[in-house]
Amino acid sequence: MTDRSKLSLLLILFLLSAFTVFASSNGAWMEKVPEKDRNKVNPYGSQADAIAAGRHVFHDHCAHCHGEDAEGTKKRPSLRTERVQQQATEGDLHWLLVNGDKSGMPTWSKLGDPQIWQVIAYVRSLKVEQAAK
Repeated sequence: MTDRSKLSLLLILFLLSAFTVFASSNGAWMEKVPEKDRNKVNPYGSQADAIAAGRHVFHDHCAHCHGEDAEGTKKRPSLRTERVQQQATEGDLHWLLVNGDKSGMPTWSKLGDPQIWQVIAYVRSLKVEQAAK
């Protein structure tokens, strides 16, 4: 393989990776959520103990990609955006955590519904970043 071919291949891989991250962060996944899942409501709502438990689960399983304060990293989106905090329903977020997304969001179904709902309670307790609007 020539140097030019290698460079072209690397450029293509980089562009595909960048597109994949953008597709995830732009909310395209929300269009995949079935209506029955979209309408699910968090049984823990905004209970303080659920938020505290969700914070622990988040730090154990989510913070390495989305940042300690859920403000995102260079490769993964902030969870303090208007899309996550206001546009997505609790059911949308539950569906994403259970099913994952081809753009890099893994499935977290192994956690089980109680912990998934606790993470959602925690994430929803966060404020929207002014710059992320």
